[in-house]
Amino acid sequence: MDHHIKDIELAPAGKKKIEWVRREMPVLSGIAAQWKKDKPLEGVQIAACLHVTSETAVLMITLKEGGANVALCASNPLSTQDEVAASLVKDFGINVFAICGEDRETYYQHIDEVLERNPQITMDDGADLVSTLHQKGGSRISQVIGGTEETTTGVVRLKSMAKAGQLRYPVIAVNDADTKHLFDNRYGTGQSTLEGILRATHILLSGKKVVVVGYGWCGRGIAMRARGMGARVGIVEINPVKALEALMDGYEVMSMLDAAAWGDLFITVTGNISVIRKEHFLQMNDGTILCNSGHFNVEIDRDDLESVSVNRREAQPLVEEFTLSNGKKLFFLAEGRLVNLACAEGHPPTVMDMSFANQALSVKFLKEQASSLENQVYKVPDDIDMNVAHLKLSSLSIKIEELTPRQKKYLASWEEGT
Repeated sequence: MDHHIKDIELAPAGKKKIEWVRREMPVLSGIAAQWKKDKPLEGVQIAACLHVTSETAVLMITLKEGGANVALCASNPLSTQDEVAASLVKDFGINVFAICGEDRETYYQHIDEVLERNPQITMDDGADLVSTLHQKGGSRISQVIGGTEETTTGVVRLKSMAKAGQLRYPVIAVNDADTKHLFDNRYGTGQSTLEGILRATHILLSGKKVVVVGYGWCGRGIAMRARGMGARVGIVEINPVKALEALMDGYEVMSMLDAAAWGDLFITVTGNISVIRKEHFLQMNDGTILCNSGHFNVEIDRDDLESVSVNRREAQPLVEEFTLSNGKKLFFLAEGRLVNLACAEGHPPTVMDMSFANQALSVKFLKEQASSLENQVYKVPDDIDMNVAHLKLSSLSIKIEELTPRQKKYLASWEEGT
């Protein structure tokens, strides 16, 4: 099977979407143009488990322009843009296994499909591809020279594997690049999360009490954007330093139980399990909205929510209404999956341009340097990170200052003082 998608006839609409976002991705497009000449990935087999969106399509096309053979599956059952999947197959000859709304069984069948192509390099978003490969083992894993990981959640899982001595090949944590998490996580997640919520609910954010659970880079971005739209923002954190930072950034900081009785809208971005549970649901106000922008649908405990509910119905597409035993109604978005991708289209291409440029250049780095790396999780090399930043500034026609020879000498010395 070369592909498994919803409908190949959706390709024309998908191609238009891809062409539209390419205009906002000049760094990756520039890499693709150069790679079309140089073919640095000639013959490399790549298995990718990423959100199948128009931005991801530009990355897949770039890898193919570089000479790679690419197979792509979805990293989330609800994030696939079916028309983009169709265009990748029909217009660009890329093997895609992804259907929006696929069940769990089909999701893992699609992961198996891309692994059956015996990849040399893996590209992951959440580490489901890598963990599946490691669990099934066999001869396939011995052919893999390295991989990349896009998300905070995936990096945490991979570092846990490495610490336990279970990671079988080196992985580059693209998420940890400055040109990824400082922009994609903060500005991309901040904007796209609120866009997903507004598309699904059409609520007015101004005046709402919004609780952001987790104050990492994603939480910072969401809180900043919510406040910018007039919301009153509360932060729930377990890390005392991040809690202090949130407080000094001007937000209310509170426990989850206190927040439950205070908030109107809850957004989880922790990467952890069951951060909103039974005792919290029972404290919430009538009409409270619950959603998640962390990678997996485990942050809001659905089993607990069902256990304290007497009725559930679909209020509108991707919005479930739960009537609790106390008579209050809670609204749960997108089954607890990534609200920015399930209810909207994910991060804007401008920020994904930098994230995926890091991905592409890290794949090239692995092809050339993987034999010298250990089975650990590595940062994106600094020269790649800085190069992506320079390329992005250049695409925006922005010039920055350069050190003079005297300044370089001063910074490298210790003799000069006051």
